Amino acid sequence: QVQLVESGGGLVQPGGSLRLSCAASGTLFGINTMGWYRQAPGKQRELVADITHRGVTNYADSVKGRFTISRDNAKNTVYLQMNSLTPEDTAIYYCNRNQLLRTYWGQGTQVTVSS
Repeated sequence: QVQLVESGGGLVQPGGSLRLSCAASGTLFGINTMGWYRQAPGKQRELVADITHRGVTNYADSVKGRFTISRDNAKNTVYLQMNSLTPEDTAIYYCNRNQLLRTYWGQGTQVTVSS
């Protein structure tokens, strides 16, 4: 089993920044992809960004140039630096890990962008 614990969400004004963290524990394998998804009220969950164990990244078009995903393999942690936030970024953000054809999810952390 794999456990994912997110932190770093909160309330921020438009144009502000937040950094999310997600720490993985349990039975971890070196070959994996970790990522961030988000779900806004009334909308489907969507990919924000993901990163392979080798550091190859992928971003949703809506966050390119504003968000940066990174990881520290020694700490089994993935980060999401979010800059230039807008109200449209308001959502619950979920950490995700894929390994050995299985997918694991964190409990989610709320990000609210509002003045």
